[in-house]
Amino acid sequence: MSLNNASEVTNLIDTHVHFDDDRFDHDRNIVYKNALDSGVTRLIVPATTRHRWQKIQSLCARHSQVYPTAGLHPAYIQQHKDSDLHDLPEALESGNCVAVGECGLDGFIKELDFNKQKRFFDQQLMIATEIKLPVIVHARSAVQEVIQSIRAAGKNTTGVIHSYNGSLEQAKQLIELGYLLSFGGAITYDRATRLHKVVAELPLDSIMLETDAPDQTVSRNNGERNEPAYLTEVLDRMAKLKKISIKDMAISSNRNATSLFKLPPPVA
Repeated sequence: MSLNNASEVTNLIDTHVHFDDDRFDHDRNIVYKNALDSGVTRLIVPATTRHRWQKIQSLCARHSQVYPTAGLHPAYIQQHKDSDLHDLPEALESGNCVAVGECGLDGFIKELDFNKQKRFFDQQLMIATEIKLPVIVHARSAVQEVIQSIRAAGKNTTGVIHSYNGSLEQAKQLIELGYLLSFGGAITYDRATRLHKVVAELPLDSIMLETDAPDQTVSRNNGERNEPAYLTEVLDRMAKLKKISIKDMAISSNRNATSLFKLPPPVA
């Protein structure tokens, strides 16, 4: 599905886009217009570090359908302080955030302190439970450890494992625990056969679309900066993997995202 054919769908929700990223500072308005022109009208903006919280709040205040979160990303664990965890609940509530995140565990970057990651993730799961918000979870090379933390947190948490890349069995465990799985540019690559097989087996009510822009761009734009407008490429491949129409895939992903993040109806 090219950007020129985006009229087939409207009001798409990009469930994971770092719209606050500095790489968008010089042309953010153009990037936003590209998204709208492509039918991507609602964005969920996950945070990475405490110093991004205010920028995200400011961006979302300027756009009625761009929704903030607040959280502490495991890849930046060396920057996080215990005081950040202490101040997180107030940031979530005062900022009308739709989720806690991006949080989770990263086993790919070996120099990161995994014990500190786990402590911060477990605390954010607890905060999410207390405030009754979903969590946006990063689980790179640590899906099983993430499952263990979610199980330990009890049955009161819910959320999404973004850019899911685990096994089908792990996916089933996460769905049983009340979590959704979101997929982005990775599924647009023909070589991603293992991931394609996982996606094909998952129930529609457990999956959502994302870009993770400006990272993880689609195959057509390999090596370039990603944008939320490219969500249509993810949608197209996802619909083919699920063997349903683009429209039905868009409706399903939007329904799941609206329910999880408790989003209001789209604005014309």
